Amino acid sequence: MAYAPFDLKGKVALVTGGNRGIGLGMARALAQAGADVVIWGTDAARNLAAEGELDRLGVRVLAQRVDVADEAAVVAAIAEAAAALGRIDAVFANAGIGGGAKSFSEMGADLWRKVMSVNLEGAFFTCREACRHMVERAKAGDPGGSIVVTASLAGIEGAARNEAYAATKGGVIAMMKSIAVEHARFGVRANAILPGWIATDMTAGAQASPAFAQKVLPRVPMRRWGEPEDFGGIAVYLASDASRYHSGDSFVIDGGYAVF
Repeated sequence: MAYAPFDLKGKVALVTGGNRGIGLGMARALAQAGADVVIWGTDAARNLAAEGELDRLGVRVLAQRVDVADEAAVVAAIAEAAAALGRIDAVFANAGIGGGAKSFSEMGADLWRKVMSVNLEGAFFTCREACRHMVERAKAGDPGGSIVVTASLAGIEGAARNEAYAATKGGVIAMMKSIAVEHARFGVRANAILPGWIATDMTAGAQASPAFAQKVLPRVPMRRWGEPEDFGGIAVYLASDASRYHSGDSFVIDGGYAVF
């Protein structure tokens, strides 16, 4: 038999925030590698468009309207997805929002709590339910699974005026390491992805800024913005059997920005 570790046929992958940006870039690659795909998003129209695009790749696709900050909604959606597609092999906790302020001293508690509710609590709810499903499968004799969170360079570098966002991203990196240690006995691995400057809706302001183009982009050794498609390869790797012994790690995908 030919060595085909990246073949995802028979696997089911769930991507939160999967109807646009990095999430959709991951979902496209997962589907192209043969995985059936579940995408979560809060925008029904975007969900429908993404579902149609992925469906044309010849895999089963389920789009669910889910706010990851709503614990009950996450619990119900995971159960619905597992029942509809039979199992969930990989979960990508990718949904997130920005949270910048004019300055840290002027950052309001409402903004802080909003960012925490989506980026940290939402990731917690998603990963917890993914672990619950995978542990139950393992105890029934079907071990294995991959849980991945989209963090950020902000979680390991100083992010001025983005303390709320940075705190959530540092938090999920730590959470994934703990999940990895606790769930290894069930064949479940947990890893984080740390994007750099990526061209998505969240970075639209920076993309339009002449100052950013002059002062920040030249610090990216590859001299370009990252694209959602740049996350397809890592998504396929982490969902595949090629990464079956790779857990507790953080993957920096930033065109070399952090080391320059």
